[in-house]
Amino acid sequence: MERTILHCDLNNFFASVSLLYNQTLVNEPVAVAGSVQERHGIILAKNEIAKKFGVKTAEPIWKAKQKCAGLYILPPLYDKYEEFSIKAREIYHRYTDMVEPFGMDECWLDVTGSYLLFGDGQTIAKKIMRDIKNELGITASVGVSFNKSFAKLGSDMKKPEGLTVISKENFKEKIYNLPISDLLFVGNSTANKLNSRGIFSIGDITLASDGMLDKILGKNGIMLKRSAMGLDDSPVITPKSTDRPKSVGRSRTLSQDFESDDEVFRELLFYGEEIAEILREKEIYATGVALIVRSTDLKTNEYAVRIDSGTQTGITLARVAMNLFKEHGCLPCRSVGLRAIKLKEGDANVQLDLFGSFDDEDKLLKIERNISEICARFGKNAVVRGSLLLKKKNLAPGFKPMYCKQKTS
Repeated sequence: MERTILHCDLNNFFASVSLLYNQTLVNEPVAVAGSVQERHGIILAKNEIAKKFGVKTAEPIWKAKQKCAGLYILPPLYDKYEEFSIKAREIYHRYTDMVEPFGMDECWLDVTGSYLLFGDGQTIAKKIMRDIKNELGITASVGVSFNKSFAKLGSDMKKPEGLTVISKENFKEKIYNLPISDLLFVGNSTANKLNSRGIFSIGDITLASDGMLDKILGKNGIMLKRSAMGLDDSPVITPKSTDRPKSVGRSRTLSQDFESDDEVFRELLFYGEEIAEILREKEIYATGVALIVRSTDLKTNEYAVRIDSGTQTGITLARVAMNLFKEHGCLPCRSVGLRAIKLKEGDANVQLDLFGSFDDEDKLLKIERNISEICARFGKNAVVRGSLLLKKKNLAPGFKPMYCKQKTS
């Protein structure tokens, strides 16, 4: 049975929610931006009126105001954004239990099994758009297709409040002339590599040889070609509370962009240590690592790699992710995230040889377990890596360093 996948994208999400609390500015050009001191005056989001003046996400406020002198700047309301994101997902769950978040404002839905109750994909999309508008006061664009990649492309085609259906019959006509950078998981670095080989459109990559794509991008190149050909069979992954998760990930928003490898590695080490603690608690091992990078133009890309043996150590997770980061040339970037994937139960062959004999995985595991025990007994800051203290001043409010499990009686 052919799948029916929806991709729902809440239009101008930050700006739209902020305007609900600033009704007098509804008919004015508005942008959301962080503190000028802490975020260098970067535009995080803008409404449709500001877009008409050429205001762009991720550009400095001063540049945006050169284009639009009357631009109103609002501070971000992160608590409200989270609240509305949850409400939108509650609406999606009325139509299917197969909902996969992709950031705060986007979700994939598999509605293949919802046909008898709610109608075909296009009908369900219209109902969701209606519910979002009537109940939340914002709008959504929806792409309907037979796979995730094309559904995402569809939601990007008509904004705001657009509905696009990409079928097996029309996908070549609709997407093959689009720039290759529009394809899911094609970031600036990947697009530049493809452009250097004469691949500028989505249609171009379908004509490229597997050998050439493998040479410049590895197996990710083959994956992108399959995606462009309509062969993406990746499932909609529903987060569920289970004893053994399919992945464990962490990410957060800092006060400034990353501009050096050292800054990125310290951030990945934060995440790695927190993730490793969860892996050890659940007695599971990661045999893969995924890196999520949000570029300075706020485009999200994900890169993954399998590791030969299982790991439960934060330093190994961070180092593998850092290798991915350097491989894909991601600097500068807005934020990074880390996920432990391909999780396995029980004992793993903890004999990683990724970083030389000094960094024996078994020794690293014993060290990190001992640190966890010390912090459980004497407090979360009893033992802290010196490298992490270097960035302590930049910690987000409420962030807790790793190895901070409280002792329970």
